Amino acid sequence: MNPKKVITFLSLIVITLCAIAGCSFFSPTIEQTIKPIASSSIPTVKQENIQLTVSAAASLKDALGEISLVYSKAKSNVALRNNFGSSGDLQQQIINGAPVDVFISAAAKQMDELQKKDLIVADTRRDLLSNRLVLIVPADKDDARELKDLTSASITRIAIGDPRSVPAGQYAEQVLTKLELLQDVRSKFVLVNNVRQVLQFVESGNAQVGIVYATDAKTSTKVKVVQVIDAKLHKPIVYPIAVLQKSINQTTAKSYLEFLSSEPAKTIFEKHGFSPL
Repeated sequence: MNPKKVITFLSLIVITLCAIAGCSFFSPTIEQTIKPIASSSIPTVKQENIQLTVSAAASLKDALGEISLVYSKAKSNVALRNNFGSSGDLQQQIINGAPVDVFISAAAKQMDELQKKDLIVADTRRDLLSNRLVLIVPADKDDARELKDLTSASITRIAIGDPRSVPAGQYAEQVLTKLELLQDVRSKFVLVNNVRQVLQFVESGNAQVGIVYATDAKTSTKVKVVQVIDAKLHKPIVYPIAVLQKSINQTTAKSYLEFLSSEPAKTIFEKHGFSPL
């Protein structure tokens, strides 16, 4: 028999036998070779919990406290730790190595000093808020009605933030200097560590008058505002904000900065008397 015919004949036999036995000449499909993956075997990515430390001027305590609650609901994996004090004291803490992610001061001076030392991420710096300065007295007293009354012999204790570290005290000095009252009233000063302490001194009667931010006066029913001080008498009151260079959570810190400029945050700031910029 012709060899080619023999090969063809044998091939036909093999094909016939495979057809009977259910053989396949084709490679299995991908679906046949890959086993389904059980959903329980897919690894889940766990959100990392982050603590963000925010050092902020004491006058921001109530507003940032409320904002923190709103932010924590939106970012459940971020725990905010607010550290309040005078802007000058907070500045020194940062210079001395305190682990801070975000700084909000009540004046440009403290932020300028940190920027000179390359301690902030410069392109994150912005002016967040503005405020007004007011003269307050205890709610049941009328020892003073305006700044000029501070020279009266009946006024012996005037509470202001220590100008060496407290922006509100620095603004107060600028006002009294502009009105040519500073030398006459300096001996009456009760200097305290932050603007909230000025409020407390007037509330308790340990000071007859005080100079605070309008936002601080708004928090108390124990004092009353007798004069809103003309903004032309002092440098503009601004609250600059920035992320710190040594922050280990810079991405989250930048996200927090953006949140503070969002509409929900602006609404809260305005509720507490601040003017968002």
